[in-house]
Amino acid sequence: MKCRRMLTTSLRSPTKLHLLRLLRRPLQVVATDGVRAMMESALTARDRVGVQDFVLLENYTSEAAFIENLRKRFKENLIYTYIGSVLVSVNPYKDLEIYTKNHMERYRGVNFYEVSPHIYAVADNAYRSMRTERKDQCILISGESGAGKTEASKKILQYYAVTCPASDQVQTVKDRLLQSNPVLEAFGNAKTLRNDNSSRFGKYMDIQFDFKGAPVGGHIINYLLEKSRVVHQNHGERNFHIFYQLIEGGEEDLLRRLGLERNPQQYQYLVKVRPPLFVCVCVRVCVFSAVLQGNCPKVSSINDRSDWKVVRKALSVIGFNEDDVEELLNIIASVLHLGNVQYGGEDGTACITSDTQIKYLARLMSPLNLEQASSARDALSKAVYGRTFTWLVNKINTSLAYKDDSQKSYSVIGLLDIYGFEVFQNNSFEQFCINYCNEKLQQLFIELTLKSEQDEYEAEGITWEPVQYFNNKIICDLVEEKFKGIISILDEECLRPGDASDFTFLEKLESTVGGHPHFVTHKLADPKTRKVMGREEFRLLHYAGEVNYNVNGFLDKNNDLLFRNLKEVMCMSENKILTQCFDREELSDKKRPDTAATQFKSSLAKLMEILMSKEPSYVRCIKPNDSKQSGRFDDVLIRHQVKYLGLMENLRVRRAGFAYRRRYEVFLQRYKSLCPETWPNWQGRLAEGVSTLVKHMGYKPEEYKMGRSKIFIRFPKTLFATEDALETRKHSLGETSSFRLIYLIKQQVLRVSPVQPPSCRRDGKDTSRGPNTKSSGQQVRLFIKGFIYRHKERCPENEYFLDYVRYSFLMNLHRNLPKNVLDKSWPTPPPGVEAPGKGRLAVSAPSPPASVALSHCAPNLWEQMEQKVVASEIFKDKKDNYPQSVPKLFVSTRLSEIDASLRSLCMSVFAVSPQYAVPVTKYDRKGYKARPRQLLLTGNAVVIAEEGKLKQRIDYSALKGISVSSLSDGVFVLHVPSDDNKQKGDVVLQSDHVIETLTKVAICADKVNSININQGSIKFTAGHGKEGIIDFTPGSELLVAKAKNGHLAVTAPRLNSR
Repeated sequence: MKCRRMLTTSLRSPTKLHLLRLLRRPLQVVATDGVRAMMESALTARDRVGVQDFVLLENYTSEAAFIENLRKRFKENLIYTYIGSVLVSVNPYKDLEIYTKNHMERYRGVNFYEVSPHIYAVADNAYRSMRTERKDQCILISGESGAGKTEASKKILQYYAVTCPASDQVQTVKDRLLQSNPVLEAFGNAKTLRNDNSSRFGKYMDIQFDFKGAPVGGHIINYLLEKSRVVHQNHGERNFHIFYQLIEGGEEDLLRRLGLERNPQQYQYLVKVRPPLFVCVCVRVCVFSAVLQGNCPKVSSINDRSDWKVVRKALSVIGFNEDDVEELLNIIASVLHLGNVQYGGEDGTACITSDTQIKYLARLMSPLNLEQASSARDALSKAVYGRTFTWLVNKINTSLAYKDDSQKSYSVIGLLDIYGFEVFQNNSFEQFCINYCNEKLQQLFIELTLKSEQDEYEAEGITWEPVQYFNNKIICDLVEEKFKGIISILDEECLRPGDASDFTFLEKLESTVGGHPHFVTHKLADPKTRKVMGREEFRLLHYAGEVNYNVNGFLDKNNDLLFRNLKEVMCMSENKILTQCFDREELSDKKRPDTAATQFKSSLAKLMEILMSKEPSYVRCIKPNDSKQSGRFDDVLIRHQVKYLGLMENLRVRRAGFAYRRRYEVFLQRYKSLCPETWPNWQGRLAEGVSTLVKHMGYKPEEYKMGRSKIFIRFPKTLFATEDALETRKHSLGETSSFRLIYLIKQQVLRVSPVQPPSCRRDGKDTSRGPNTKSSGQQVRLFIKGFIYRHKERCPENEYFLDYVRYSFLMNLHRNLPKNVLDKSWPTPPPGVEAPGKGRLAVSAPSPPASVALSHCAPNLWEQMEQKVVASEIFKDKKDNYPQSVPKLFVSTRLSEIDASLRSLCMSVFAVSPQYAVPVTKYDRKGYKARPRQLLLTGNAVVIAEEGKLKQRIDYSALKGISVSSLSDGVFVLHVPSDDNKQKGDVVLQSDHVIETLTKVAICADKVNSININQGSIKFTAGHGKEGIIDFTPGSELLVAKAKNGHLAVTAPRLNSR
């Protein structure tokens, strides 16, 4: 970057293009931005920092090599690594300066492998795929508690909030999407032994994007909230954050209204100590007993008081009014009061012992014994909290809902942040459900990975060799199969009459699935296994390893029932939220509700359908240690996670064929300097250029394959050797370009210096004085005045000073030139030396010499370059005929001449001449009959004319967007609002200069971000609510005609391999 700034100087025009030609080529080989360096660039430092993609591991079957590569990168604070397109993320347990807005911009719109691995690369790749392919995406984030899943999903949301197009309405949606996180964390997260902010529920969030790619809505689905945490936590853990935030951060007046004290020790559901009784005045119902709790009200890493303020603000942003918040907090306080109800009993019958207004509820417990009363109280607490959490999610969804009825369709990126595989010392019903979920996700992951690999091979014409892998369908069937699976057996035990218990459930399992190879119990195990299994346990052999499950509590947790009379009391509550949570229709419904396991199984099946309908991306999160310490790398813990995340299996599938594949243009652009025939430019077909290059490099036939648009390299060592050769070549290229650069700068210094040093005779007398020569006093005054005005635009007051600064800088540069262009010590130019066009074309300057050459371009050339930059941003690597448009100049008209009728049309209607004119073909909305038209662009509208007659006018403000295919055809659609009475529907046009035409439209209408490049088909409004479809297919020649299915069929030849 220093090079670029320094050389943005005012060099004279005679040499600027020559300088560009001489120096542009070699500098393309050198990465000037560390973050934008391609993945291959880091291979030269692989011994120190490892490889950025695990597929490039030479010993890819070795788990030790995999973990060692992770360790190398972790020690260098490189927490992200790829397995192909899968991102592996290691939690650093410290803040890293890699999430700034500058980093977001560096990853925005950049090819996935052109940048170092990052969560932003995954987010941007999914976003660009959604926009260009018009197919919904999803990002699956998995890992165990503490691995950083929640933080990863936050980073993705923040990336979209910053980089996506925005308006006032869109900004509101962005704010609500971001602020939904602290609210859901407060009510759904808790401190556990492994993580101080552990998500105790699964979350799938759809982010909805409009035609322009702006986030306009969202929808959240929650899975399996750990309701048991409300009434019991392990020692050292906490209840949900919201309880502590309310007590620590709530205002005194609020706590007084809720009947709460600012002391967590007073509440039975939060600590061990038995507190005095408090009355649940908010919900008007309370019952029963006490249990031992986590006793961990304070956590050093959590500031409950500060978090409370964040949550209150977030609730306001999302759209909660004061009444909503008050009712919600009443329920939270009521749950705390419920836990403090004391009871006693005589003759084994429970009764409330306190002399308060809730004593009348004692009749509800008859004839419950003490244990049943305790269970009933806890069941009510869990039901109240669980249903309130569901209500909260629905309320957030209402605020996020996309409310624009004019656009019935939108694109979606889904974020799945769900619990990873769990193995504890004591595993119960919750771990069983969580691990079943992970089995289903692993099954989906392997299937989609294999399918993706197979599809890519087939598309490239490479023979696909079947890959052997462990198919965990056998385990999924063991859990979910109808009538014979574990869930069916559990439901049967819950429903059958008689004395069903957790142990009868275990016996039923032994008799039904006892012969399954992935199922073991103490009774069925061999003597060695019995020593490590309890009699109340069964073992499942998951894809990630063996897990023992304790059946105690399975039936109660699966039933998840609430006594009918308690439901009746809840329906009588004056709390508006509770009346929505407990519907009176439940009381009249005779059907028994589904069990917890069956509900979870059904919701998981729906989730699989959602994920299967989208293009997936994966983020696998790893925690480096259990103590949450930065810099500590626990091999044993990480090996366990690598196993249960299935990373080695994924790597083996990805490496089954070829380790590395790149598009021809990318491969040739990077390595062309290694072959004399391809350097500096290859003029033929890309495939032939790559073939010439690899033959010159000495690739053996078994080391690579040539696909239709990509080269496939089988062994990492082949790529390493190529990269090492490039590193050597770069230095020689750098030295060569340095000599040219030094020579040219020396030649230019005296030409560009407007202030010349005085010329002196040998006798010391100045010979340069003439009648116009300024005196020393005048020069001092001009210098001082120029210094005062130095920050202004160039003017008579400061021109002397600016010229002097420029001359001094160039002379100093002349005397102290760095040795080569790779040198990091290039000086920064003063503000007065920056090129006048720097801001206008900053995005296009590929190298410092290019900035020099572009600094004094003529206005028409600037305009041409700016248009070419916009065309590149829109169409590069997306539209098949874009490369053919690059060498052709854009013009202001494609008509032989703008005849008088068209000119008079524009002057009479718009009072201006057209800025652009081009002949087009318009296709009728009915029958798709082709009609010749002219498309004109004015200052505020697109005009479609026929022989000087105005046929249609579309104001730029009414132009919703533009759709075009990714093939080489020139068909495009101008989308207009369906409720616009001035328009009859979207306009289908065809231009022989489609890249130029759409670039001009995008610039004039300010719709650069509204051009959608589609693959497969385009939908458009045909008027009166009807919808039309254009189908695009590659073929041997261009053909546009109506198909038998009523669609407009467009066949276009493939010109380039994208």
